[in-house]
Amino acid sequence: MAWGTKLSDFFTFISDRSAKLILTLFRIAAVIGIAFWLVDVTKKKKSKTLIFAIAIIFAGALGNILDSVFYGVLFNDSTFEVAQFLPEDGGYADVFHGKVVDMLHFPLWNGLLPKWLPVIGGKSFSFFDPVFNVADIAISTGIGILIVFNKKAFKE
Repeated sequence: MAWGTKLSDFFTFISDRSAKLILTLFRIAAVIGIAFWLVDVTKKKKSKTLIFAIAIIFAGALGNILDSVFYGVLFNDSTFEVAQFLPEDGGYADVFHGKVVDMLHFPLWNGLLPKWLPVIGGKSFSFFDPVFNVADIAISTGIGILIVFNKKAFKE
């Protein structure tokens, strides 16, 4: 889910653990569908723009699945340190309950805003705080290509 939102934030009757499983199973179903679509457009020799866009959407979705399914089993929790591969005491989660971990964070400026600014002056501020998931960047780029180059991707 985007920006750290959890499925259980929207449906309070679902536990975090169940929500994680539902999201992972949805991702698996989506990747299977995208894989069939990719094979179909490749066999039919559709436009290279369409094939490329679907391929990077597929790669991003598959990357998220691999993290969700296996990362918790293979690594220890790595909140503030580098994760250890195959720790002696086991991973931090069961299969299907891992975290997506391919994240990038580029805060460009952290500091106090000038006091002369109305309402927000003197408060701490961080410019460009979003954390980017590499797999989600691939998915978003593929969808963006399909939107921007729609006529080139879907010639028929």
